[in-house]
Amino acid sequence: MTENLSKKTKMADFSSVAMIPGNSKYEMASSRMTEIYRTEYDTRSPFERDEHRILHCTAYRRMKNKTQVFFATENDHICTRIEHVTHVASIAETIAKNLNLNAELVNAIAIGHDLGHAPFGHHGEFILNELVQRLGICVRFWHEGNSLNFVDNIELLPDYKGYSRNLNLTYAVRDGIVCHCGEVNEKNIKPREEFFNLVDIQYASHVMPFTYEGCVVKLSDTIAYLSRDIEDALIYNILTEQQMKEIEHIIQKAFPRERLNEVGPKVLTYYFIRDLCQNSTPEEGLKFTDNAFETMRLIKEYNTENICGHARLQPFKRYATVVLETIFEKLDLYFCDDILSAMNAEIKLYPTLLEYFKGWLIRYTDICPEERAKQKLDNKIVYDYKSHLMYRKAIIHFISAMTDRFAIKVFNEIISFH
Repeated sequence: MTENLSKKTKMADFSSVAMIPGNSKYEMASSRMTEIYRTEYDTRSPFERDEHRILHCTAYRRMKNKTQVFFATENDHICTRIEHVTHVASIAETIAKNLNLNAELVNAIAIGHDLGHAPFGHHGEFILNELVQRLGICVRFWHEGNSLNFVDNIELLPDYKGYSRNLNLTYAVRDGIVCHCGEVNEKNIKPREEFFNLVDIQYASHVMPFTYEGCVVKLSDTIAYLSRDIEDALIYNILTEQQMKEIEHIIQKAFPRERLNEVGPKVLTYYFIRDLCQNSTPEEGLKFTDNAFETMRLIKEYNTENICGHARLQPFKRYATVVLETIFEKLDLYFCDDILSAMNAEIKLYPTLLEYFKGWLIRYTDICPEERAKQKLDNKIVYDYKSHLMYRKAIIHFISAMTDRFAIKVFNEIISFH
């Protein structure tokens, strides 16, 4: 989706605020926590390198089996999270190119923005948040914060000597990921000026992104899911004919001067992009018209009530709750003075669950230094396995890394008798 929208209406030029060399914030935006390995023939920009590092990491691959509204679907045409981030990247790139922003930075943020999302969509996030709050593990579980945790601490890539190291992404990409929350409640947004430790951000939409490119992804996230959720609902016959007429009425009211050959969810994407590009300026920020912003609000409310809250989803929500809570409770039982021995004693009963969780502890704790050396792990130690609180946090992050399919697989392993 890279159509030039400026053929009929001249777009504002954001090149003076694009995150490129010469921007007063560029040095901070392109900075890393630790330098990453490079070769003398590598000519990529910092943000292009980040995009490629994300593309090669495990969490990115797993998104193809993480779903959005409809969980663990067997229908090949229902949106998966990897399809969603591709949609976001496409929309964000279109906006960036029309406004002369940095498309490489936009793409890196977009494809990485949901790396830390829980299985079973937003309901999975709700379940893990309930767990961490009930057990006092942390203040909250929110997927934007967990995505930052994943790119900072969890995802690893081998260097040219075979040692697994952290991704060490640039500040601008990390910032765009943690600030991407698509619940947009403002008609126009501008990036913040402050440069601070991103780990200090406490909750979704706490602050605006540091760059205009991050702001573009934030808005693109909303544009992408609004229309796609409707399409998925149509595939599953969630919406009645009368409800579809109500959606069509909202769209027609939003664009009364347009002659639409098709009034449906796909047309929303184009018109939101066009409205944003035609009404944004570097001085006022990224801006929707009142009409488009009100339409976005109405569609969002409509989807929440009629799709996300549909009665057909309730049984699976209860099932997903049982699945994730059972996995957590089972792994929590192994906390003791000798965790590995406790797991080894039952590994024949739960081979998949315990082998994978043992691997998780070896990668992110110092529970077995010899095995870390053997596996050539040279990443951060994330958890103190001797602390029950940190052990539980390791379980939460381990579960959040699962796909819908894998969570169901290990749940079935737990409840089965062999």
